[in-house]
Amino acid sequence: MGYQKHEIKAFHPYFAMLKKLDYYIIKKYLSTFLFTVLIFTMIAVVIDFSENVEEFIDEHLSAGQVIREYYLNFMLFINGLLWPLFAMISVIFFTSRMASNSEIISMLSAGVSFRRLMVPYLVAASLLTGLHLIGNHIIIPIGNKTKLNFEHSYVWKERDHGKTRDVHMFISPNTKVYVRDYFKRDSFARHFRMEEFDGNKLKVLIEADKAQWKGAPNHWELSDYVIRTFDGMKENLVVKKKEKLDTTLNFSPQDFVRYENTKEMIPSTELNDFINREKQRGIGNTKVYEIELYRRTADPITILIVTFIGMAVASRKVRGGMGMHLAVGVALGAIFIFLSKFSITFAANESLSPFFGVWIPNILFSAIAVILVAKAQK
Repeated sequence: MGYQKHEIKAFHPYFAMLKKLDYYIIKKYLSTFLFTVLIFTMIAVVIDFSENVEEFIDEHLSAGQVIREYYLNFMLFINGLLWPLFAMISVIFFTSRMASNSEIISMLSAGVSFRRLMVPYLVAASLLTGLHLIGNHIIIPIGNKTKLNFEHSYVWKERDHGKTRDVHMFISPNTKVYVRDYFKRDSFARHFRMEEFDGNKLKVLIEADKAQWKGAPNHWELSDYVIRTFDGMKENLVVKKKEKLDTTLNFSPQDFVRYENTKEMIPSTELNDFINREKQRGIGNTKVYEIELYRRTADPITILIVTFIGMAVASRKVRGGMGMHLAVGVALGAIFIFLSKFSITFAANESLSPFFGVWIPNILFSAIAVILVAKAQK
């Protein structure tokens, strides 16, 4: 018992040193990361403001409204996209400084293994990953909805993104609707057709030159319409040219209009339900929404990967110093972004599944991280 107490006391300073070392590295990581976020966010806000200030003035918007409805959410959006890059820059920056000051060599010489040195990096990166996951899945989509509504109302109002062509969708398991053109600004559809089936047999066919939205709940007005009903070999035809029919149909204007950034506005739980609903109704390609859902998880995991890559690259003291380390880090970041865009494009074009299209860059860079850590200075 006496020997064990003596052994614990002997090793106590070692464990205390590691505890202080952990706090030291975690503090450096988080403070450098916060500084990087503030700098790049300020740059992004200044650039965006210089591009949109004329629109704000023309619309007579108050500073409070612009900040509250747009820039607070714009900052969330930018950070949601760039946190992995900020993490890599931060790790390389402070680790390179530690290496140039011979701190890394001193730690290794004191008996701290490289794997043990990775622990505080992992703790700090895990904290950022958790915050990023919550932001990507819940907070940022809610902010994006306010930001994008602001942009469509004041910044992009002259761009007509609402005209939709050749829309096919199921409004019920046995009822299909086709619209050749839908015009958002006037809420009406041209060349409307609705088909109702009984199994594989067509029972009712309604065609109209125009379908005009009249208001909730799902109230539409058909103009120049034709109704055909089928009962076996019998057909009943009703032709009403230059007449109108008020009716209720199980869809609304929102089912036709899909902005390219609609996927960014929906929290993940609702986005999953949205994807299932769109598949059932047969509305367009849901892959872009599936890619967005997988991306919201893959991006935070990237923070863990780039943390280990940055640590392995910057922990070695080299002649080029911090400049060389940052150059390598930026090059790796550029390669990652290029590979990510490349694989997502393949996934969107149905050459890859959405899951692999999003996760391939992380898988490849995980392998790079393992190699770099294995060859890092011990």
